[in-house]
Amino acid sequence: MKNIELLVLDMAGTTINEDNVVYKTLMNAVNNYGYQVSLEKVLHSCAGKEKLEAIRSLLKEIDGNEDESLAIFENFSDTLKEAYQNLEVKPITGVENFLLKMRAQNKKIVLNTGYTSEIAQQLLDKLGWKENVHYDALITADDVSESRPSPEMIHLAMKKFNINSPDKVLKAGDSVIDIEEGKNAGCGLTIGVLSGAQNKAELEKSNPDFIFNTISEAEKILI
Repeated sequence: MKNIELLVLDMAGTTINEDNVVYKTLMNAVNNYGYQVSLEKVLHSCAGKEKLEAIRSLLKEIDGNEDESLAIFENFSDTLKEAYQNLEVKPITGVENFLLKMRAQNKKIVLNTGYTSEIAQQLLDKLGWKENVHYDALITADDVSESRPSPEMIHLAMKKFNINSPDKVLKAGDSVIDIEEGKNAGCGLTIGVLSGAQNKAELEKSNPDFIFNTISEAEKILI
């Protein structure tokens, strides 16, 4: 049982259910440029990454033209904004309660994501989640110079709340990139969840300390 003071939780697929709209939109944006990538391929290659970086690495993998990355990213961002406006966004089952319980125990909750802050904020507004009620801070790819799996977002979260030892930090997410980010930061606990982009076999490759169906199951190891 670790003394965890800070929980750094990924958003889509970990705390928020948005029906993989991000990855479906990314797939369409890439395929609009004449490629034929499957959703499975996109989930495998892009999950958890900052999205411009994700598009660039995907094009590299499929021998595409990396010079198209920025145009595809802009197409993706515009379409996603629109998709989110029409989408019903829900918390992953049990998560809202979990966040409130953790904060009641004076643990800090930081939501972190490979999205832009505009898109992340749009999701939170749709959920009606408020800073200092459901979470303590939002940190996005916009806030750091190096995106996941760099530990920069976690370091920023620690700095914000004056936590000096990464051993007191839990990082959870639905992708290998999330787990790698946690390990690169030296987090005391890394947790993979099966409520999002990647399956158990994929998550196991990154050797998280635990794999749970949803993040709320972490309650039993934190009480």
